[in-house]
Amino acid sequence: MDIQPGDQLEADVFNHFGVLILQKDQELSSSAIVKLMQHGIDYIDIRPHEVNVQVPKAELFPPQVQKMKALFDSAVDSFESLFEDVLIKGTFDNEQVDRTIDPIVNQLAAQKDVVSLLLLLNDNNDNYTYNHSLQVGMLSYYIAIWLGYPQEDAYLAGKAGYLIDIGKCKIPQDILHKPGKLTPEEFEEIKLHTTYGHEIILNSTGDELSALIALQHHEREDGSGYPKGLHGSEIHPFAKIAAVADVYSAMTSNRIYQSKKELLTVLRELNELSFGKLSPEPTQVLINHLIPNFIGKKVLLSSGEIGSIVMTNQSDFFRPLVKADSRFVDLSKMRDIAITEVYL
Repeated sequence: MDIQPGDQLEADVFNHFGVLILQKDQELSSSAIVKLMQHGIDYIDIRPHEVNVQVPKAELFPPQVQKMKALFDSAVDSFESLFEDVLIKGTFDNEQVDRTIDPIVNQLAAQKDVVSLLLLLNDNNDNYTYNHSLQVGMLSYYIAIWLGYPQEDAYLAGKAGYLIDIGKCKIPQDILHKPGKLTPEEFEEIKLHTTYGHEIILNSTGDELSALIALQHHEREDGSGYPKGLHGSEIHPFAKIAAVADVYSAMTSNRIYQSKKELLTVLRELNELSFGKLSPEPTQVLINHLIPNFIGKKVLLSSGEIGSIVMTNQSDFFRPLVKADSRFVDLSKMRDIAITEVYL
């Protein structure tokens, strides 16, 4: 009952007496399907349908989001120049950081659709390291605001998030951009970016808070992080915020060794990490504030259908109700279908 005209046979079809009914590779017509039914054929093998859907490119983001693009591009360029300054001089200009962050923070308070901002940032895949730093800074600011910190503290959290990876400029480029799996020795070298960042920030600005966040942003609640294996209460609250922002941005971005993951899938994985690895408070506040932003967003489903999210499911926030062209797809019930991409 599932076959349709146009399906192509994967194998020859024989009836119960061993007589050939239809040949392999044949494209099924309506009369061929009737013939199968007349011979009492219950099952046949058909070739899997190739999904080749061109996802519409969001050429124009909403005006309130689009005006952030110039600020984002400037911030990415600024971080690149910070990297170059540290490579040449060993320090960076703290005032340049504030000049970069101030105009962005002034605009973020009015931006309620944070998912669109993330999609705008993900639309630029030119350089992971610099783009990632901006995302972490932005998300750290938002998480601090959502947790109830005053504006001044949220700014400090965002600035610290923006700077957490400055120590990567001292990691050898062949390790930092290695496409394959790192050796244990190479991973130990990568881990040094936290201590490098701590030193660079202190030497450049004397900002002990930002330096501490850079040092601790890979620490984990259960003590499995680095560089010191700290446990929950030993980790600064802003480092816990930066850790959540860092993991979310990394998982939703294209990297040399890993393709980006779909945004809702990453939120589900963050939720799982909040039981032992990431601090639950900043993780859950991020999830709770981003989930409503997905309503109305267009999605590509693994079935090849394009639709839009119309409602979140209370039983499973990460598998919403999607309105496709010809039907509603309740992903909380239709577990064999998944969202493969979210876009505007």
